[in-house]
Amino acid sequence: MKTKSNFLIYGAYGYTGELISELAVKNGLKPILAGRNVEKTQALANKLGLKWIAFEAKDKTAVKLALQNVDVLLNCAGPFTQTVKEFVPACIATKTHYLDITGEIDVFEYVKTQDQAAKEAGIMIMLGVGFDVVPSDCLSKFLKDELPTATHLELAFMGLGGVSQGTALTMVENAGEGGMIREKGKIKKVKTAYEVRTIDYGVKKMTSVTIPWGDVSTAFHSTEIPNIKVFMAQPPKAIKAMEVSGYFSLVLKNDFVKSFIKKKIKAGEKGPNEEKRNSNNSYLWGKVMDGINTVEARLITPEGYKLTSITSLLITEKILNGDFKIGYQTPSSAYSKNLILEVEDTEMTVV
Repeated sequence: MKTKSNFLIYGAYGYTGELISELAVKNGLKPILAGRNVEKTQALANKLGLKWIAFEAKDKTAVKLALQNVDVLLNCAGPFTQTVKEFVPACIATKTHYLDITGEIDVFEYVKTQDQAAKEAGIMIMLGVGFDVVPSDCLSKFLKDELPTATHLELAFMGLGGVSQGTALTMVENAGEGGMIREKGKIKKVKTAYEVRTIDYGVKKMTSVTIPWGDVSTAFHSTEIPNIKVFMAQPPKAIKAMEVSGYFSLVLKNDFVKSFIKKKIKAGEKGPNEEKRNSNNSYLWGKVMDGINTVEARLITPEGYKLTSITSLLITEKILNGDFKIGYQTPSSAYSKNLILEVEDTEMTVV
C-alpha cells in the first residue's frame, strides 16, 4: 500500500477542474495537476504553485506510472464514457481510489461491474462526487428513510447559474439518445421529454421535464427503490425544443452535426462566472410513494459548480484520512444521507 497521502486531478484545466484545483489550494491541499495538454496543464500548475504531469488517458503505461504516487484520482475529464474505461482498470491495478464528476447513467452502470475487483484491490470507486449526484443521492436516501416501504421515487432540480462547456459538450455527445427512467428495477429507454409537469421548488414553481440523470442508476443502488424518474426545471420553450429534438434523433447522432455544435459551444463562455456561482443556489425536490403513503422533501444547496468543487474535495479528503468503504459506492452508501449537510448553506426539509 502507498503511504504518500496525495491526490491527482485529471482534466485540471477544464472549467470544473480549475475550480476544484483553485479551491484545493485555498483549503491548503497540494494535488498533482494533470491533463492531456502540456501547455494548459503547466500554466495552471505554475499559477497555483503545484506539481503537474501531462498524459493521454488512453496511454495505459503513462496512466499507471502517474497513479503509482497518489492515493486518489479525481477525474474531471469528460466525456466520461471515454475516460472511465481507461482509468478505473488502472486504478484497480495500482490500488488507487477513483472519483469523478460524471452524471452519465451508462458510466455508472459500467463501473458497477467493477465492484468486486475494487474490493479485492482494497479501494473505493465513486462516481458523481459533484452536483451530479451528491445532493440528489443524499435526498433519495433521506426520503427512503422517511418511507422505508417506498416503491416509487421522483427527483427534480432547478439550477440558476447556467452550464459549463464540458457539460454542454457531454449533452451534445448524448444528443439523440432519448431519455431514461427506472421501471420495476430495470433501466428503461424512453423518448426525449418523456414526461412534463409543474414542480414546486419552494422558491418558485417551474415546468420540469424528465432527463436521463445519474440518479436513475445511483438512487437504485442507494435505496433499492425500483421505480425512479428524474426531472429538470426548464422553460416551456426549452421543453418544446427537447420534444422537437426527439423527432430528429438520427440527425443529432450524426458525427458531422455533433462536431459543428461542439465548435459553437467551444467558442462561447467556459461556464458561469464567479458572481453567478456565489449568488445563486440550486434547489432540489423529491417524492417517494408506496401506493398508500407519500413523503416529499426539498433541499437547498450552493450553485451547482460551486457545490461540485466543495463536495469533490470533501470526499477526497475523507479518503485521504482513511474514511472510505471499499468497492463501488454512491455518496450516501459510503457516507450516509447527511453528507450533503456537511456543506455550508444547505438545508433539507420535509414538505
